[in-house]
Parts: sequence; C-alpha cells; structure tokens
Amino acid sequence: MQVAIISDSHIPDREESIPAALRERIATADHVLHAGDFTSTDTLATVRELASELTAVHGNVDGDDIDLPSVASVELGGVTFVVTHGTVRSLEDWYDTIAETAREHADEPRVGVGGHTHRLEDLVHDGVRLLNPGSVTGADPATAATMLTAEVEAGEVEVTVHER
Repeated sequence: MQVAIISDSHIPDREESIPAALRERIATADHVLHAGDFTSTDTLATVRELASELTAVHGNVDGDDIDLPSVASVELGGVTFVVTHGTVRSLEDWYDTIAETAREHADEPRVGVGGHTHRLEDLVHDGVRLLNPGSVTGADPATAATMLTAEVEAGEVEVTVHER
C-alpha cells in the first residue's frame, strides 16, 4: 500500500498551490495523511479531490470552518498511523507530544505523524517512529516543498522523501 504523507499546505496565506509533481504523488497514493494547516476550506477540498482516501486533522491556523479532529488514527497495511498537527513551542516538545499521542491512540506497530514545524523528520523517539513531512508547498520556514511516501505492508513501513 502506498501512503502519501503531507502537512502544512498554508494555501492561500503563504503559498499559491501544491507543486504539480507532489500533487501527482498525492493523487496516485492509495491513502493520504494530512497533518493539518490547510488554511482554507478550498485547500481541504482540493486535497480531498486529489486523494482516493484521506485521513486529516485540524492545524493551529485552520479556522473553525475546517471541521476536522485534532487527532485521527487509521490502520494501513498492518500499521496504525496516528495523525495530529503537533502544535508546540519547542522542537523537543514536538517529539514528546507526537510520541505520547501515538502511544495513547494505538498499539504497536504504530507511527506518529505530525506537522507544524515544517521540518522533515523520520526518527524513533521514546520507542515510537515519528514522521513529519515538512510543508507540501514549501511554506516558510521550510526551504523547499516536501512530502513523504510510505510503502506499508505486513506491518512494515518504508519511507521515501520527495522534495520540489
């Protein structure tokens, strides 16, 4: 199963659109995870249109009109992905928050997915694999538009970084 992992679109407040090459990866994935900060209902609608299946959460700059949960879990290929935005004040708090949220919402094998920092991450923290796809549009403070794809099968996750 191919999973596209994206976050921090920030359209139209910081960027105009998701780059075409990344849009294509989103459209061809079996499932899309979005870790928040769409910024507009139009952007949410665009991502929903691109995605064959979508699991998404509310980010810290998403208004009340973006009616999404703060945490969502989905089982894909034998792995539970726990998605939350990860609004925190420091990077160390981000790691702790995403790991704790993943542990609270899923048994192993599990992966915590978060955004907010616009910083690519793929690491293990306190026994939990954490993924942050950066910003799919390259919104500041990111220096490039990035996303992750994951091949998930029989409880195994292989992640690839995509940059535009």
